[in-house]
Amino acid sequence: MTMGSPTTPTRRRFLAGAAATAGAFSFGFHVPFGAQAAPAPTPEVNAWVVVRPDETVVIRIARSEMGQGTLTGLAQLVAEELGCDWAQVTTEYPTPGQNLARQRVWGDFSTGGSRGIRESFVAVRRGGAAARLMLVAAAAQDWGVAPGECQVQKGVITHPASGRSTTFGKVAARAATLEPPKEIPLKDPKDWTIAGQSLKRLDTAAKLDGSQVYGQDLRLDGMLNAAIRDCPVPGGQVKSFDARAVSGMPGVRKVVQVGESGVAVIADTFWRAKTAVEALPVVWDGGPNASVSSETIAATLKAGLDAEEAFVGNKAGDVRSALHSAAKLVEATYAYPFQNHATMEPMNATARWTPERCEVWTPTQNGEAALAATAEAAGLSPRQCEVYKIHLGGGFGRRGATHDWVRQAVLIAREMPGTPIKLIWSREEDMTHGRYHPVTQCRMRAALDAEGNLTGLHMRISGQSILAAIVPGRLGPDGKDPVTFQGLNPGGAEAAIGYTIPNLLIDHAMRNPHIIPGFWRGVNTNPNAIYLECFMDEVAHAAGQDPLAFRRKLMANHPKHLAVLNAVAERIGWDRTPPDGVHRGLAQIMGFGSYVAAAAEVSVRDDGTLKIHRIVAATDPGVAVNPQQIAAQVEGSFVYGLSAALYGECTVKDGRIEQTNFDTYPVLRMDEMPAVETILMPSGGFIGGVGEPTIAVAAPAVLNAVFAATGKRVRQIPLKHTDLRRA
Repeated sequence: MTMGSPTTPTRRRFLAGAAATAGAFSFGFHVPFGAQAAPAPTPEVNAWVVVRPDETVVIRIARSEMGQGTLTGLAQLVAEELGCDWAQVTTEYPTPGQNLARQRVWGDFSTGGSRGIRESFVAVRRGGAAARLMLVAAAAQDWGVAPGECQVQKGVITHPASGRSTTFGKVAARAATLEPPKEIPLKDPKDWTIAGQSLKRLDTAAKLDGSQVYGQDLRLDGMLNAAIRDCPVPGGQVKSFDARAVSGMPGVRKVVQVGESGVAVIADTFWRAKTAVEALPVVWDGGPNASVSSETIAATLKAGLDAEEAFVGNKAGDVRSALHSAAKLVEATYAYPFQNHATMEPMNATARWTPERCEVWTPTQNGEAALAATAEAAGLSPRQCEVYKIHLGGGFGRRGATHDWVRQAVLIAREMPGTPIKLIWSREEDMTHGRYHPVTQCRMRAALDAEGNLTGLHMRISGQSILAAIVPGRLGPDGKDPVTFQGLNPGGAEAAIGYTIPNLLIDHAMRNPHIIPGFWRGVNTNPNAIYLECFMDEVAHAAGQDPLAFRRKLMANHPKHLAVLNAVAERIGWDRTPPDGVHRGLAQIMGFGSYVAAAAEVSVRDDGTLKIHRIVAATDPGVAVNPQQIAAQVEGSFVYGLSAALYGECTVKDGRIEQTNFDTYPVLRMDEMPAVETILMPSGGFIGGVGEPTIAVAAPAVLNAVFAATGKRVRQIPLKHTDLRRA
């Protein structure tokens, strides 16, 4: 979607042509940022493709763009099957309201779990291929020839036998009236010329020249601004507040209570709203959760490690017997803290409410979930509401399943009907009202026989369930949360363990503190990779074996896992002596349908200062839609994963999160970033995700290298709490 300058909008800019016509639909999907006149509605070829008379090809993208390249990758897949000129391609977002009105023709709008491309992989290709068939059929009708006699290349349709040719733009209107084809063959990826290529991203230029509009940039005629404070203790409420104390401050229009737990100030500018809401006297009732701390939560989780009952995620053989008869028993307990998504753009939404209709403009990872939240807060049916999706200034899962900020924006807008009101969370509000990476602990026991073979492994995870907290309907019939076992599953196409262990038990004692968890980029694969891969390193050393050789013995039945592990070991030079003072570590896992591994090189100075020099990462996603974007995603995932490993921790005191800004929640600095080498090795036959899997192997590869350097096992992140000086 091309966005103009954030100036005066026009309502018809995004509602133009919203009615159905006899054989086709014409939709203007433009979010109203520009004052220029809207182009005349163009009949669509199908839901995915619009070809304008000037040969511009508009590709509709239902998934969200938040810096991960999904928009470009999906456009490549459509363009590949369409056979258009890539230089003529632009994109736009359909809205969830339009999707609802058209029986969800675009399918799922959710963008998370590294599913943006892989779950649209077939649908968008079919959309492009169907549009091509319809365009060719229109040209063939004009010429009185069989469609099979025509060819397509870069948006030009030719009939070689007669020498005639035409363009997509000239036949698009006629194609829009044709019946869609029932049989839609797709290209073999080996024949791709647009998909599979490292093409430049379609959204880069707008970000470089400043024309890209994010939610915070939105301007609407007559718009007011709002700032909010919500009870800092989850589950708490507003006890009282004194609106009179700030009502006379400059620019303040109204002070309102938002639900049971929040208060907001509406003003002419955000800064005035923020200044007033911070000055507003509020008395909070934190309730029973106000006495909770990190220490009480840790004690609850520790008790779960010894609980008699637990949900079983993976089981084989008889672990109890294997542990009892072991020649050597290895045991360790690890822990993983709450972590914040910390998106650069705080939560924000602009809402306009009337008794008949509610519209919301917001960055969201799931337009349909945002529409549902809008309708509920508006007191209207979803068909009376609409959400206009804007590029995200970071998502990482925070803007996906939960849309609390949208609900707040609508509730505030209801206080001033007909007036658009933009709600922006302050950084402090954003940091203290996140949906945090779930907190867990894990106790592991391994059995070794006399020859140093791993004969049994018990992993007991104690901690939060994301699904139980925010989407309980997705729990298993017995109440089990399958997300807890990411990377540890007994097989399948999503997140299977990469080792064959004769006696295995992986279970989960669910313990849910009041701090609300959420889908944090990489989710449970992150702690599970640390638990499994760092402990596997421990067991290898306890057995007196090389960590790579030890793993290889357990991976004979897992060739794809083994392939990526071997790739990073070879590239890092595992069998060669590293430079003086440099030490290495390995890790592998399967997550989000892809197989990944990492090898790290680190050094630790005498004063305990850690330097991560290099990380080699291998990824097998099955199919690579844009290799350059995959490499960029791997590099970015290491920024995120290493920030979490080194610094990421949210602590709880008096029931509330203590970290309120980047001074207390630091991220990796540029001078700390290691060199990253990406090995892309798609093996074909499946399509996996790429945005999240390699996050999981960043921390364990580094932690295993730290042990090699110092002899110290780091079993609780962040690493900043560990003194790495040699004893």
